[in-house]
Amino acid sequence: MRKFILAAASLALVSCSPPGLLSSVNSFVPGDNGARRVAEGVVFAPGQGLKLDVWAPRRADHKLPVVIFFYGGGWVAGSRGGYAFAGSGYAGQGFVTVIPDYRLVPGVRFPAFLEDGAQAVKWTRDNIARFGGDPNRIAVAGHSAGAYNGAMLALDRRYLQNAGVARGTIKAAALLSGPYDFYPFTEQRGRDALGAWPRPAETQPVNFVTRAAPPMLLATGGADDVVNPRNSRALAARLAGAGVPVELKVYLGKSHVDLAKSLSRPFRTTTPALNDSAAFLHRILGN
Repeated sequence: MRKFILAAASLALVSCSPPGLLSSVNSFVPGDNGARRVAEGVVFAPGQGLKLDVWAPRRADHKLPVVIFFYGGGWVAGSRGGYAFAGSGYAGQGFVTVIPDYRLVPGVRFPAFLEDGAQAVKWTRDNIARFGGDPNRIAVAGHSAGAYNGAMLALDRRYLQNAGVARGTIKAAALLSGPYDFYPFTEQRGRDALGAWPRPAETQPVNFVTRAAPPMLLATGGADDVVNPRNSRALAARLAGAGVPVELKVYLGKSHVDLAKSLSRPFRTTTPALNDSAAFLHRILGN
């Protein structure tokens, strides 16, 4: 049965890589990674009607570090439910994990999705203790466009500041396959999401690196033809130059999709992205 599930999922992933499929298959794999969804559809930005889910380990005797995971989808697609596999994955690694939705293109343009992300950080700071999380140990994570969102929230202090959140609230970041240095925009999704902003330099995470940035892990696939690995290398170099602790992981031969799907239990061995990012965050945040 397990082989059948993996084969069916792999065929679908080759063509479209739907996150919802990963979450569905994830739930059918035998065994238990010790994670559960403890809150679903919690409104965190009432003016926008945005909601989030919270995942947590089944058993814990103390407040745990927190990961806010922002999903990818080129700023035009994605949902918190579709990324249940990521919530379950990080919760299984010992984190209380928040998966927030955010507004998407074409309904909005830059920087609306970052403003939504800042509201998710604010909600987490104010409420995560009720779900077993430590509000003083919050990290951001994400894949692709979600990694971009996490990077901008960690680096450009304006978004958290405007939401009434201190910059130091984000203690670390673990970002997968993200675009961080990609102007001029050569790809349609980037132009649609960010191209109308009159000051393009303000859309690029590399331009906001200072020594106050939190420690970061940047992971990318060496064969990523969706977001060039150069983005991770450029941001890592800029962080290192500013004296910020940074780890760069380049998984040779691995694609853009490979890093996302390896967060799910059926494909966990595709890359070590989950184990590497969890280990990094535990080193920074503690257990």
